[in-house]
Amino acid sequence: MNAVPKYGRIQTQQDEAATLRTLNVFAVDVIAIPSVEDLFWYVAQNVVGRLNFIDCVIYQADPSKNELTQVAALGEKNPFGRNIINPLKIQFGDGITGQVAENRKAVIVDDLLKDQNYIADTQLARSEICVPLVIGDRVVGVIDSEHPEPNAFGKAELDVLTTVAAMTSAKLELLAEADRSKRRYHEIVQSHAQLAEEITNRKALEAKLFEARKLEAIGHLTDRFAHEFNNLLTVVSGNLEFLESDLQNPEMLECLSDAQTATARGVQLVRDLLAYSQRTRLNPVNIDVNNLAAKVCENCLPMLKKGVHLETDLQDDLWQINADQKSTSNALLNLILNAHDAMPEGGNLCVSTKNVLHNLNEHRVFITDLAPGSYVRLSVKDQGVGIPNDHIPQIFDPFFTTKIIGAGPGLGLSTILGFLQQSGGTVAVETKPNYGSTFHLYFPAIEP
Repeated sequence: MNAVPKYGRIQTQQDEAATLRTLNVFAVDVIAIPSVEDLFWYVAQNVVGRLNFIDCVIYQADPSKNELTQVAALGEKNPFGRNIINPLKIQFGDGITGQVAENRKAVIVDDLLKDQNYIADTQLARSEICVPLVIGDRVVGVIDSEHPEPNAFGKAELDVLTTVAAMTSAKLELLAEADRSKRRYHEIVQSHAQLAEEITNRKALEAKLFEARKLEAIGHLTDRFAHEFNNLLTVVSGNLEFLESDLQNPEMLECLSDAQTATARGVQLVRDLLAYSQRTRLNPVNIDVNNLAAKVCENCLPMLKKGVHLETDLQDDLWQINADQKSTSNALLNLILNAHDAMPEGGNLCVSTKNVLHNLNEHRVFITDLAPGSYVRLSVKDQGVGIPNDHIPQIFDPFFTTKIIGAGPGLGLSTILGFLQQSGGTVAVETKPNYGSTFHLYFPAIEP
């Protein structure tokens, strides 16, 4: 084999551990990346840029024009941060990158000076690795990296870049499907809005129907992605366990532990996704909600920052419910922590319970339809910043979050709604900006 240059080859156990760590962080963060543009720049700067590749150029494909356009880059060819000045355009079939787009096959060129397809750049390179981004039978982009030395890339780099390309392509497919669903939803809303003046009563019913269909569509999509992502995590986790038995170096074991922690986060995200799509296996038991609420509140006290006061208002003779105990506790804990975060300056936080008789004549702001009947209502009220009116329709959508990428995937409220629906109940919200919010969880009651 030819001599290995200074930068190109992933060659030591430390490099392998760092690579696994980067891929695991990517596997977790990719769920929360909101747009195609953010995805391309994240891959260039935070994934490929940390895998011993000294430069990276990502092209997005336009199949209608058979053309690639440079959309993200890392290295000396991109000195302008997250801006591409005069992005390079390449026709399918032109040069090495264009041929990869046309043939949908990854290539490694050991010496570009001996390759007649090489299109010389302002900075002469000697070796190149190029991997396509593929969805089904369509090329949607290309990831390309060059090196000033010959023989810079080998099987290790190809395996890593192919893995990155596969994960990127999967996220691109998910974003495309979400965008198509959103456009279809808005088209339906717009078309039916024209009937509003003539059939105002029917408009309200149809709006609820559209919302239910949207949530159902997102649920099916989420379920599919969760299973596919779980398969990826299973492979990553298995390989980490295999590596753990061979590593002895404490520093390497620490890196491996970080990777395993990231994998565990990914597994929890999959569970949350399945909870939202109502595919979680529940174990319903009879629950005294007052006792459950008291225990959760007691466990939460050490987590509260100074200035946040937690109190309870639990109704006597409260009906029991039949639900999954762990999921009920997690739902309440999630709402308490959300309320805590909504009060950066401190304030009062109240957890309450109440027996409720619901009928169709009552006007409550339920997120989904609720059949008439007897319910136990578990509520969390805060004095926080409240929720803007334009965010209320979105807060239960999976992946919706106002936090920065990496701080949280935005699955808490969507998971709670999925669990409540699977349990025969729903969620209601009362909120006003700067005056706080109250979240009500409705569980079907077991009347005495």
